[in-house]
Amino acid sequence: MMAAAGAEAPDSWYLALLGFAEHFRTSSPPKIRLCVHCLQAVFQFKPPQRVEARTHLQLGSVLYHHTKNSELARTHLEKAWLISQQIAQFEDVKFEAASLLSELYCQQNLVDSAKPLLRKAIQISQQTPYWHCRLLFQLAQLHTLEKDLVSACDLLGVGAEYARVVGSEYTRALFLLSKGMLLLMERKLQEVHPLLTLCGQIVETWQGNPIQKESLRVFFLVLQVTHYLDAGQVKSVKPCLKQLQQCIQTISTLHDDEILPSNSADLFHWLPKEHMCVLVYLVTVMHSMQAGYLEKAQKYTDKALMQLEKLKMLDCSPILSSFQVILLEHIIMCRLVTGHKATALQEISQVCQLCQQSPRLFSNHAAQLHTLLGLYCISVNCMDNAEAQFTTALRLTTHQELWTFIVTNLASVYIREGNRHQELYSLLERINPDHNFPVSSHCLRAAAFYIRGLLSFFQGRYNEAKRFLRETLKMSNAEDLNRLTACSLVLLGHIFYVLGNHRESNNMVVPAMQLASKIPDMSVQLWSSALLKDLNKACGNSMDAHEAAQMHQNFSQQLLQDHIAACSLPEHNLISWTDGPPPVQIQAQNGPTTSLASLL
Repeated sequence: MMAAAGAEAPDSWYLALLGFAEHFRTSSPPKIRLCVHCLQAVFQFKPPQRVEARTHLQLGSVLYHHTKNSELARTHLEKAWLISQQIAQFEDVKFEAASLLSELYCQQNLVDSAKPLLRKAIQISQQTPYWHCRLLFQLAQLHTLEKDLVSACDLLGVGAEYARVVGSEYTRALFLLSKGMLLLMERKLQEVHPLLTLCGQIVETWQGNPIQKESLRVFFLVLQVTHYLDAGQVKSVKPCLKQLQQCIQTISTLHDDEILPSNSADLFHWLPKEHMCVLVYLVTVMHSMQAGYLEKAQKYTDKALMQLEKLKMLDCSPILSSFQVILLEHIIMCRLVTGHKATALQEISQVCQLCQQSPRLFSNHAAQLHTLLGLYCISVNCMDNAEAQFTTALRLTTHQELWTFIVTNLASVYIREGNRHQELYSLLERINPDHNFPVSSHCLRAAAFYIRGLLSFFQGRYNEAKRFLRETLKMSNAEDLNRLTACSLVLLGHIFYVLGNHRESNNMVVPAMQLASKIPDMSVQLWSSALLKDLNKACGNSMDAHEAAQMHQNFSQQLLQDHIAACSLPEHNLISWTDGPPPVQIQAQNGPTTSLASLL
């Protein structure tokens, strides 16, 4: 409870009204209307300025957090900000009003009102370390949401230097790690490396609250892991990922001490412990997906989604919905590989529903959503729809890695269609792995070699195909990219079979089959079993040929049943959505409309 109004007379009435207001606010359920009445009654007593400003802040806060009356909330917060600036030594009310009011402005799309307000508050808060740092973080966040990462990075740099001056190495590390995160988003890798090195040194030498220290280490390691994964370095990332998993285990055993730091600038947390736990599951899923350990990806996705469901019952933080969408995006790709298209489609629909609830979530994930629909279309052989989905995704993305991933998949669509030579060559020119490849991702460059090999195979240029595929194999083996290894092996096996080199073909197809079973990759298993059947037949191994034929038949049946199930779902109609927000309701249709020939 805050201090009384200054003169002795108002004490009793002020404390009584405040007590009633707090009682109504914390009732179950809260009685917000009565709480607001009690606070408004304070003004009847013509209170001193300090009480007046604080009451405006309390009213603004209650109205903002508990009602839809944002105009009235705004009026009270503006008054609190205006009055409190005229009062000396009144930092908490002054800066809380500024922080809350700028948040409300952003909610009302009045960003141009929020920025000068925050700048003014930052300018006059230099003697109050906690508020100065908090307001710098807030303005940096605002610039980030506007995609102005340069301004955001500048502010975080200012914050890091200020934290150093006021003796808070912990908050300095938070500012620097936040800046490192934005530099990674901007792909400014030359600036990221020295910054992460400095962060590592600060984190290791800082002696303070164990939970705060470990949370800094989690932040630092998450940046390192995502940096490796962005670069497609699935093998190189393993030591960092292991450290991160050990770190989160350490945090989960520590108790949240309520000991307040002696330096008020240290009063920050990066993420709650439970959110960090979900984030570590998430980067583990990303790693498993890229490496081709799809059952492991499934296991960690299930754990993370279960944790998210529990958290969302108590916490409506938007970051939880972002985590959920990213997890679903990865598990959808896993399902398409493992031959569970119907489940993948239902999960794509789930992502649509999550995006309907948040315009910002949709604008951040629209390109990924259309990319997933494109991948689904390929899996059910709807090539025209796949092309439309990928084209839409390309229009919506500015992210270089995603752009390259989409172009690679669109090229595979054109290769399968066989009559889109001009468009295909135009695309391949833009993802030439031998010359000016657009991104530094090891994985995507290896995939670009595979696409070249696939085209050469279809054109009958087998020696050229072998060169490209051996390059893919070399790169995928170096970083444990199991799916690319399996695909390259089976395609090389096919080339050797066509050339009549049965022994060499067998040497490729057998390990391809083993790897595909381990992933498991249903399409590669189908392809490998067909080749093994033909190889064994050609070599006169009738028993082995019969066994391979049986396997091929089983895989065909599973894929066919899944294909029919997916195409019969009402969600299948999503394949024709290429414009605007996700459709709210998906009408059922009469059975599948797609060709099954490619599966048989």
